[in-house]
Amino acid sequence: MRQKVNDIAEVIRKQVHALPSTGIVLGSGLGGLVNEIRQPIELLYKDLEGFPMTTVEGHKGKMIFGQLGNQDVMVMQGRVHFYEGVSIEDIVLPVCVMKQLGVHLLILSNASGGLHPSFQIGDLMLVTDQINLMNATPRMDTEEAGTIRKHTDMSEVFDRKLIALAKRVAKRHTIPLQSGILAAVTGPVFETKAEYAYIRYLGADAVGMSIIPEAIAARQLGISCLAITVISDLGIRGKITQVSHEEVQQAARKTEPRMTLLITKLLEAM
Repeated sequence: MRQKVNDIAEVIRKQVHALPSTGIVLGSGLGGLVNEIRQPIELLYKDLEGFPMTTVEGHKGKMIFGQLGNQDVMVMQGRVHFYEGVSIEDIVLPVCVMKQLGVHLLILSNASGGLHPSFQIGDLMLVTDQINLMNATPRMDTEEAGTIRKHTDMSEVFDRKLIALAKRVAKRHTIPLQSGILAAVTGPVFETKAEYAYIRYLGADAVGMSIIPEAIAARQLGISCLAITVISDLGIRGKITQVSHEEVQQAARKTEPRMTLLITKLLEAM
């Protein structure tokens, strides 16, 4: 995997003028942020040998390099998921490439089902902690250590200073912002009523099918991480209705302008 990461990073270096300090991963229906990038350079996943390809509608499969806020950024417009039949290593390989390119801040986003009774479709939730229900955990072979880091402290997956800054930025720009714990399952099926109740009982405020593997990898690699999820459907007793991936994308697209504003202003404030 290390050789694959090195090879992909080398191809990118030859095509990008300014290497990124910030990486951003955009989830289902959340691709609009790329329109705010200045001096963009686009690369397609399919043109990078060994880079995992996404097959999910709403994930375009390209990365954009440029400037956003006050930062040089690498924005991934789409990610791969466990339910696409890929390995945990493929899911986190893009984070390893970011590390190789010099990224020290990672912002993750996705769409998820709201479990907290006060949540509404269209809410933005700042992720303060996570519950891994995917039955898999990546192990990073770090360049610095030269060996696989078998044990990683996870007491602060998401950077507390970044969370505090995001809350201040949201308040300053009147962006409604929830906060809570995100659980992740493998998917691709949406949860049953009993599963929603079970995951809520465990302490989660929302449940999705991504973010957590990448957040673990970022922690292992020493990259500061912030995560934002869009509440695209509800798993709250009495509010549960049938949901489709298309409806999830539609809900995310409606909320996307607020998420774009939050991320842009956050990067300006850093």
